Amino acid sequence: MKRHLVSAADLTRDDALLILDTAEELAQLSGRAVKKLPTLRGRTVVNLFFEDSTRTKTSFEVAEKRLSADVINFSAKGSSVSKGESLKDTALTLQAMGADAVVIRHHASGAPARLAQSDWLHGSVINAGDGTHEHPTQALLDAFTMRRHLNPGVGHDLAGRRVTIVGDILHSRVARSNVHLLTTLGAQVTFVAPPTLLPIGIENWPCEVSYDLESVLPKTDALMMLRVQRERMNAAFFPTEREYTRRYGVDGPRMAQLPEHAIVMHPGPMVRGMEITAEVADSPRCTVVEQVANGVSVRMAVLYLLLGGATLADTPRTESGETAQ
Repeated sequence: MKRHLVSAADLTRDDALLILDTAEELAQLSGRAVKKLPTLRGRTVVNLFFEDSTRTKTSFEVAEKRLSADVINFSAKGSSVSKGESLKDTALTLQAMGADAVVIRHHASGAPARLAQSDWLHGSVINAGDGTHEHPTQALLDAFTMRRHLNPGVGHDLAGRRVTIVGDILHSRVARSNVHLLTTLGAQVTFVAPPTLLPIGIENWPCEVSYDLESVLPKTDALMMLRVQRERMNAAFFPTEREYTRRYGVDGPRMAQLPEHAIVMHPGPMVRGMEITAEVADSPRCTVVEQVANGVSVRMAVLYLLLGGATLADTPRTESGETAQ
């Protein structure tokens, strides 16, 4: 593992499988009475969030605490950032406080990379989402969820599986990270969206593009729906919500066109009635809640491998086989 996790494109197949396999073992902690490991005891992890977040921020905090780290939650609102403090000065302040790792979400694409490439911090930088660029841990938890359903087992990848990602590709960091990681793991990715919600140069991405959702459903193993990110839009990208839902939303009849083994995914937050109906969101085939739970295990694995300095096999165990506390 490298020192930082800034982009899913930086992960080799072996890196990705190491994280997924480590997460698989760490997921067993959730069934134990004491859900903690001492791996990061004495380490300080800062959650540096310049954008609002529910799932990602909470998930990272739970992961950090389960690894016994000291956790500092830093929100731009109510901090010196709101007074005009720069990212550099914020980072230097965190370094002076002894931060061993910084989990950063930022509205500007490239902010985590700038932090990782600078000498402002000596610890690890983990990208929790930057602008419309990337969200690597979301892609990892998505791949973890897909593997559990479509090709379960330690060491397995997603070779030959077809993943369809539908919606606002233009503004989606989740889509960008997923296309990098899923192709690294051997999956075939198809984007489905109106032409106005596809980025320029997408023909050079390692994916297929379609404008007809129903034509790709019968050959889809995992269908990922994306939210239309109105907060990042400064123009009208489609005529009406009703028109968008009619062409690119998933409902019961469309879900029925998927193969029996296929799953429906969503990174959240969902807008019920627009890209996904309540019938689909509440279906047993929908993995939204499972993705949230898997996110804790995957983020524990990332922190474990970046900061822990040991493989799971090196962790002391008791006579009963459980990891020593």
